[in-house]
Amino acid sequence: MEDEFFMQKALILARRGLGKTSPNPMVGALVVKEGKILGKGYHRRYGEAHAEVIALRNTPGDVKGASMYVTLEPCCHHGLTPPCVDALIEAGMSRVVVGTPDPNPRVNGKGIQILRDNGIKVEVGVLEERCREINEAYFKYMQTGIPLVTLKFAQSLDGRIATKEGRSQWLSSPEALRLAHTLRSIHDGVLVGIGTILVDDPRLTVRLVKGKNPRRIIIDSGLRIPLTAKVLNAEGENKTIIVATEKANRGKAQGLKNVGAEIVWAAKNHRGEVDLKDLLEKLGRMGITSVLVEGGAKIITSLLRERLADKIVLIMAPKFIGEGIEAVGNLEIRDLHEALGISGMKTRRLGKDIVIEGHLNKGGN
Repeated sequence: MEDEFFMQKALILARRGLGKTSPNPMVGALVVKEGKILGKGYHRRYGEAHAEVIALRNTPGDVKGASMYVTLEPCCHHGLTPPCVDALIEAGMSRVVVGTPDPNPRVNGKGIQILRDNGIKVEVGVLEERCREINEAYFKYMQTGIPLVTLKFAQSLDGRIATKEGRSQWLSSPEALRLAHTLRSIHDGVLVGIGTILVDDPRLTVRLVKGKNPRRIIIDSGLRIPLTAKVLNAEGENKTIIVATEKANRGKAQGLKNVGAEIVWAAKNHRGEVDLKDLLEKLGRMGITSVLVEGGAKIITSLLRERLADKIVLIMAPKFIGEGIEAVGNLEIRDLHEALGISGMKTRRLGKDIVIEGHLNKGGN
């Protein structure tokens, strides 16, 4: 129980890095001796010192014989910072408690073995599920090379995301808009289809909360986006990504590059649309570990139909629209046992709205 107590403390520290460490994981660490916490640390942002090193720096005096609690296996390779295992060995740690092994092929058990080979007792798997959960995007990316995909959309009680004329502004509450900005701030990329751009002309930046702007990704197979679209401005730290197929006009592509956009050429699927799996693989190769999908209905439907979405954040507004644009179209499901289900579902009130969150069960309910 003592190990779980201290690992819980380390997890709380790790979460302080939310939205700041990608493509690195969030990690928290504690130095403990005789049941007392001597030092704390967490990975603050990508490129800076790792949690273990920060915890050692924050520990006054001699740490020989102490224990280190860390949510993720200490690294054993040189990257932007030196290996953490070296720091732990040099400090004279007698015991290291690890929440979960690191799926990075450059680590993946090697750090644990190095510590053991140097006479340090290592315990692995304390609160492992929770330690994996806080870094689910990192785990998926390391194991598949594909970013974690979260669908976020607001709909009425009768399943509409807009009126028949396509109007959707103010469907959900101001609190829901703030949630959208929070979600953007903790994802590497935010993705929408060209329909959303043409109708709403959104900026897709983080303005209502503190945090970084995500990469803006627009699926626009025919390059219909106007050169005056707000997503083409310089608010983002990185170039806006426009996803096109071979049918797009190359002259328009050059015009978009001239205003600072980056063109990604994606394969076409059997429907003649952007092959979303191919796109996600390309985004992964660009170092994007997580993508928030904000619509529209065509993109949402395609990701669900192709079982490419991992999570969902559904905002239910207490309104009826009647005839309008449905949130989800044809998923080609012919029997109820094929229906997509949600696991780990959580519901909460947000202003006047209800938020439903969970993981999509890709094999059915």
